[in-house]
Formats: sequence, C-alpha cells, structure tokens
Amino acid sequence: MMFEWKEEIRRRLAGLNLEATREAEIIEELAQHLEDRYEALRDGGATEDEAYCAALAELSESELLARELRRVERPMMQEPVVLGARRKSMIGDMWQDLRYGLRSLRKNPGFTTIAVITLALGIGANTAIFSVVNGVLLRPLPYPEPERLVIVCATSLQASQEKLPLCEADFLDWKSQNQVFKSLAAFSTNRFNYTGGDYPERIDGAWVTADFFSTIGVQPALGRAFLPEEDQPQAPQTVVISDGFRRRYLGSIPNVIDQQITLNAKAFTVIGVMPPGFSFPEKDTELWACEKLAPTRRGPYYMWGLGRLSPGATLEGSQSEMDSIARRVQDQIDSPTRDWTWTSISLGERVVGNIRPALLVLLVAVLFVLLIASANIANLLLARATVREKEMSVRIALGASRARLLRQLLTESLLLAVVGALAGLPLAIWGVRLLVALSPADLPRSQEISIDGRVLGFTLLVALVCGLIFGLAPALQSSRLNLNESLKEGGRSGTDGSGRRRMRNALVVTEIAFSLILLVGAGLMIKSFMKLQSVSPGFKTDHILTMNLTLPRVKYDTDEKITSYYRQLIERVTAVRGVEAAGLSLSLPPNNLEISDSFTIEGKPWPAGTSEPFVPIVFTSPEYFSTLGIPLLEGRIFNATDKESSPLVVIINQTLAERYFPDESPIGKRFKNGGAERPRNPWMEIVGVVGDVKYSGLDAKPEPAYYMPLSQNTWRSAYLVVRASLNPSSLLPELREQIWALDKDMPIAKVATMDQLLAESVAQPRFRTFLLGIFGALALVLASVGIYGVISYSVTQRTHEIGIRMALGAQARDVIKLVIRQGMAFTVVGVAIGLAASFALTRLMESLLFEVSTTDQATFAGVAALLVAVAFLACWIPARRASRVDPMVALRYE
Repeated sequence: MMFEWKEEIRRRLAGLNLEATREAEIIEELAQHLEDRYEALRDGGATEDEAYCAALAELSESELLARELRRVERPMMQEPVVLGARRKSMIGDMWQDLRYGLRSLRKNPGFTTIAVITLALGIGANTAIFSVVNGVLLRPLPYPEPERLVIVCATSLQASQEKLPLCEADFLDWKSQNQVFKSLAAFSTNRFNYTGGDYPERIDGAWVTADFFSTIGVQPALGRAFLPEEDQPQAPQTVVISDGFRRRYLGSIPNVIDQQITLNAKAFTVIGVMPPGFSFPEKDTELWACEKLAPTRRGPYYMWGLGRLSPGATLEGSQSEMDSIARRVQDQIDSPTRDWTWTSISLGERVVGNIRPALLVLLVAVLFVLLIASANIANLLLARATVREKEMSVRIALGASRARLLRQLLTESLLLAVVGALAGLPLAIWGVRLLVALSPADLPRSQEISIDGRVLGFTLLVALVCGLIFGLAPALQSSRLNLNESLKEGGRSGTDGSGRRRMRNALVVTEIAFSLILLVGAGLMIKSFMKLQSVSPGFKTDHILTMNLTLPRVKYDTDEKITSYYRQLIERVTAVRGVEAAGLSLSLPPNNLEISDSFTIEGKPWPAGTSEPFVPIVFTSPEYFSTLGIPLLEGRIFNATDKESSPLVVIINQTLAERYFPDESPIGKRFKNGGAERPRNPWMEIVGVVGDVKYSGLDAKPEPAYYMPLSQNTWRSAYLVVRASLNPSSLLPELREQIWALDKDMPIAKVATMDQLLAESVAQPRFRTFLLGIFGALALVLASVGIYGVISYSVTQRTHEIGIRMALGAQARDVIKLVIRQGMAFTVVGVAIGLAASFALTRLMESLLFEVSTTDQATFAGVAALLVAVAFLACWIPARRASRVDPMVALRYE
C-alpha cells in the first residue's frame, strides 16, 4: 500500500516558507525515507496502522529538526555580480566558518581538550627536535661564504682511516703548489697553561698559521690579526684572544692590545680580540697563537688544513689538484708507497657530519609520532562526524553545497591544529632547554640551538599539514553523505556507516605500523647501547682518578728536567694516603688518543704499493700498566732501567702481536715507529705484550697499538692516573697540594674519574637512544589508545546487536571473543605492514648501531610480540565491558 507521503510532508513544511526548489528536494528525500521506514516496519511484523503512525512520528522529528536548522540559517539574498564581491563573500564565509568552528569546539570541551593535548605533545616534540636540527644542521656556519670553506687532510687509499692530519712539510708543499684555493691556513687544537690569575689554569686554544683569520673570513673586533711574517721561526710570540677570555681574565685592563700574558711560562703579546661568540676549531677555543713552521719537518702529523676555494672553484675540482700535488710530493721525497693522497671535505661536513645521521633519524621518529597522533585525532573526528551526521544531512537537504560543508569541516580541523600548535609551543621551548641540557658535551653548535623564525614557520607548517591530514578524511566522509542512506543509517542514534568503519580501521592499522617501526628502531638502539656499555675497555675501571698536566717549555727545557719532574710527581702522589698506585700516559682510554703513527718491523717489509698502517702510540711511565690493571701477556713491562741511555724498548698490544707475529713470539724482535720516509728512526726491542685497551672509543674495533716509555721519549704533556682505595674524588685536594708543591704554576686540567670518562665516551649514543626510546614509548601509548578508542566505539555502536546475540544464547566469553577478534584482525595487519617497512627503513640506522644487525630477529620478534600484547589488552578492556551488557537494556538501546 502506498501512502501519499508527499502531500503530508508538503502540508507540514508549508509554514517554513522554503524556496520552491529546496522544498521539492526535501519532500522527495523525506517521502522516500518514510516509505522505506514503513516497509521496514511492516516486514518486522507491524500492522499497517502501527507502521503508518511510527513513520509519521519520525516525520515529526524531522520537521522539528528542519524547523530548528531553518531558524538559525540566515536568508541568502541574490546580489548582483560586481568586481570584488566574490572575494568579499569568501572572506565573510571564512570568518563565519572560523566563528562557527570556535563555537563547535567550545561546545565539546572533552573532545577539544583531548585533541589539543595530543596535538600539543606531537607538535611540541617536533618543534623541539627541529630546533636542534635547525641549529646544528640547517643554519649556515657563522662565517662569510661558509660553503667555500674546506678542511684539507691526508687519507690512505687502503687503510681504514679516512681522515688523517698533516705534518708541517705537507702543509707548506700543498700551499706552495696550490691553484684552486684563494687562501690557505693550518691549525691544531691545544691547551695552554695560563698563569697570571689567582691560580694557574688550562685554557683551550689552537696553534694557527698567519693566514688563519683571513681564510676563515672573520677579523678581530679589537686590534689586528696575524701578519704573514709572524709564523716564521724567529718571530715574536703573538696571540689573539676571545671576547670571553678578555672579560674573565683581563677585564680590569683598559686596553688589552699589546699587553703581555703568560702562556706555557712564556710571554705572548695580545694583538687582537675576536668578536663575541667566535670559536673555532672547537666550541671552547679561547686563544689563537701563531704557529712557527719548520719547512723540512715531515712528522709528526698533527695539523689540519683550512682552505677557502677561489670563486668558481668546486670541492670536486680541488681534489684533482691535490692528487697531482700529492704525486709530486711523493716523487720529491722518494716515497716508497703511493697509496695516500690529500683530500678536502666541506667545513660544514667536518663540523656536523658525524651527528647528522642521528639527528635525521630522531627527526623522522618524531614525525612518525606526530602522524600517529594525527591518526588518533582523525578517528576522534570520524566518531564525532557520526554524531553530527543528521546535522550534516539536513544542512545538505536545506541547500548547503558539499564543497561548503567540506570547507567548514576543514576549517574546524585547521583551527584545532593551530590551537594545538599554540599549546605545543611552550612545550617546545621547555623541550629545547631540556635537550640542550641533556645533550652530550661534544654536540656541535649546541650554543646555536634556539627557536627562531624558521622554527616558528616550521611549527605553523606542521600544524596546517596536520590539520589537513587528520581533517581531510572525516571531512570528505561527512560531505559525501547520501541523504536517503544517511537517514536510514542514522535513524536510531547516528550509527556508523561502513565507509567510516573502514576508514577508522585503516587509521588504526597505520598507527600500529608506524608504532612498530618506531619501537623496532628504539629496540635496536637500546640493544646496541647495552652491547656498547658491556664492552670491556681492557683494564679495571673502578677507583681511578685522572687529570692532565702540561709542563711549560721555558721552565722544562731539557729531557732531564722533564724526567725528574715526573719521577718526583709519582713519588709524591703515591705517598698520599689512600693512593694505591699512580702512573703517567700521554693518551688515556677510552677515547683520548693523542698520537698515531706508522711502524716498521725488522725483516718484514710491507707489500709493494702499500703504506704502513697508522696505529695508536701510547707513551707511558712503568707504573701506568699496574695502575690501570692492564694485563701483561708475555715478557715484561717498562722498568727503572729503561732510561734514555739504555737500549730502546717498546711494548706491543695483543692485536698487533697476533696480526704481525701470528706463529712466533714477538719478544726480542726489533721494531721502530715511522716508515721508509724516516729511515733514521732508531730500532727498538719488543720486550712485552699487553692486553688490548680502547683508545679510540668503546665502539672501535680492536686495533694494533704500541707503547713507548716516557723515560726514553719525553713529552711535556701527560695524564696522571691514580688508583685509590677509597672514593677517588676525595683525594683531589691533597693531590693538588702535592702537584703545586713541586711547581706552584702548574695548572691541573681535565680532572675526571674513569667512570665519568667512560660515561662521557658514550654520551651521544645514550642521548639518541634515550630520545628514540621516549618516542617509541609515546608511539606505543598513542597506538594503544587508538586501538582502545576504535574497539570501545565499535562496542558502543553494536550494543543493540550484542544484546540480541546474548538474548539468543551467546555467552560472555563469546562476546569477548567477538570483540577481541575484531581488534586483533587489524592489529595483525598493522604489525605485518610495520615489519615489512621496518626491514627497509632500519637499514638507514646502520651507522648508529654497534654489533647489532639492522634486521635483528630477536628485536623484531620481541617488538611485534609487545605490540600484539598491548593491542590485546586494549581490546580486552572494552570486550570485558561488552560481555557485561544487560540484554534487556541493550534491546532498548537507541
């Protein structure tokens, strides 16, 4: 039977004074809905009268809703088309959308609060990490035309070392034959003994050649730079100081230019003061003294070249010239090997190259966190769209275009994103301060990390992109409503359409996949860091105190004076109560290696065309080995008979012995440092073999190394190593007194326990592991919240269905299985996608891992199991709630 629904609808809408076209459209849609509703009721067993009355009751609800929307809708009058009218209309519409969006967010404080907090965390974390990336990687170096500045160094074509320092003769040969560099300089880092204050101090500085400041392009703010003749051997000692040094140590002197200061017990004339903030080659450099070059000195290798490319010259083009110069130098010195050359790298790469991979990995990780947060917001908006479905349907029926609805919904999403960004900005400021405070001491350019205009622009861009990401899908879903279908699906209480369910499930799958990628990365980093910390440095690390001493050349100008000071120092220190042993060494584990050089074994020439390997040389006192507890494997350690006048001796480490004396004992064999280019170097007898010790970092592979006694090879700088029977830091005051009793002008620097040195050596891996672990945990929480939200919402939508199932005999465990099966289905899909993506993406982390494969099966399996377990718990909670539904209540659920 077909009722005249249209006449009844037209009669009820007569008082609304609707436009004819709009009224006809509404009548058509509602009539079809009423007919469908009538047929559904009849199929359910209702009589004709019952079905008719129920359909009319729904019409009354629709009429009331239409009347309410009609009341708040403002009449739109047709205006004549004039120039600029469209733009004014768009601006008015946008203003109206913004006001409506604000009202909408205020009316839903719970939803708004959750969304803003989620976005604030995601955007704030991204802004903080981007601030670090911007300050360290993206900002140009603070020098004129920094892209033209390069570092020149030596490199072996066969050995493992990529960058090796130059000797003075190398630099002068390169400088004299250069054609592609506008200017050239050389530098080496150093620490200077400064006396003249209340107590002696060690100051970080550098020895530089005369062209250093003109090459880098920064001139002193006061005074002048070095003159060309000031790097000659007989030139007076001159120094340029930093602004910070002037303020701290010379602030009371009105004019510091031409004043003399005492460095290394020698008078230096201050000729210039650098601008505030300038520091190179290290961020703590405060002094630049002019190096005196020896043209024929081929070794030791300690200098780095600094060049400024000529206009039009390229880094690649400079390499060809340096190869040619290297060949000519090899011919000139009659080098027996040809597997080395000079190379150049950009200054920016030298400054930040080692940290770049870690920062980029962290930036990608925090972007993943933001995408997961955006997916959660999108799911919230989809759920909210279901609630607003009837509103959208009637607005469409009343004439609103789909584009108009799409713009309104996107405006709300963008507004939400901007509010989240504003809330995240204070978190970002706090996060930047925390990151700088937690960052390792060797993080380059850390003083340049701040929130600037570029970072604020990045934050705004991220907010807008996030608004589009999490707002576009729900907006499209809402704007594509079919009025008839929407009214049928939303007839009860805004039930979920199949399209929205698929979209919601897809978003959760995406969250799970991204979370798994982050957790795998964090798991690999944690496992790598644990392996790094478990590496044995090769000695007993407990109760060790270290400090650095440098004897000034003027006061200690002979080997006898240096040897005498060291002997008396060891006697005084070992007499201190609580000291078990004390020794001296030029280098210090785990990563304070001062000297590397080649070596030659008598009777074992290197293969033709290869050069001698560069390995660590450690100059020590006899007590050094027992103080650190380095095991003696064969032969003997140094003793008091190893004097300058005695036969020269050397100790090698286990790796050198195994690699170069595989089938014989090295004891008694002869050995010398240097290669064929230094034929006059004396032979030394190998008297002992000791265990391997890490001098190039805990992550370095075992490498050959050899030890030479300080008594036969004097150095003015050495680390004092003290083993204590109690807390080593408590011995420092007494040790200071003993050192100053020998020489009141002796500064004590780099005081640290061995535990502190070991912790500092892994500071960068610890920093990135900590951050990646935090991001992984945050991703796990967001993913679990997303899964819980989707399953909980699904349970709410299916309450009526669950009630019917239970009324028909389903048990609580059946309901639990039903709900958990739904959640675990898309969890498994997300885990599978995440595992596949992780296998591809973790390869980018290879340089950051230590003894851990990028496809470590245990990590992948453990992370997948963890995510599945968390997902199961997130499904079980709403499943448990669903199993407790009262069937009678559920059957009446609307």
